Amino acid sequence: MNTVAASWRWRAIGTALFVPPLIRLVSLSRLLAWLEPAHRSRVADDAALDDTALARWVDDLLLRLPGPWRRTCLNRSAILYHLLRRAGRPVELVIGVRRSRNAGSDQASETGDLAAHAWLVREGHPYLEWSSPEHLQEHVTIARFPGGSAPS
Repeated sequence: MNTVAASWRWRAIGTALFVPPLIRLVSLSRLLAWLEPAHRSRVADDAALDDTALARWVDDLLLRLPGPWRRTCLNRSAILYHLLRRAGRPVELVIGVRRSRNAGSDQASETGDLAAHAWLVREGHPYLEWSSPEHLQEHVTIARFPGGSAPS
């Protein structure tokens, strides 16, 4: 099993400390624009970065944090979006919605509440997402970063 270099762990901790509270204070599009690297210069240890190990490390970190820092799909996706874009990975952050399921049913309710999910995409496919592809296909994309809103 690959480990995450200390430099990436420190970057993840720093990002995890400031991103979740900011999600609640500013628009997501503004926050993600701030998180976008100003230039594409690569950090020395980018090539050695194991994206999967980093995602698992971030998951473990967020599971230990309280309140606004706790693990949610949006916190996780925004943090990984920043770290992976900084490492030069061409990832996108996608927000989608679906009708929530009725209790005890496999069918989405026509009158049910909307459930939202955030995830990363790389080369057109879900990236570092532990949910099943079928789960993501149930969502209608409402926003994609970079790039703004999904076409209607």
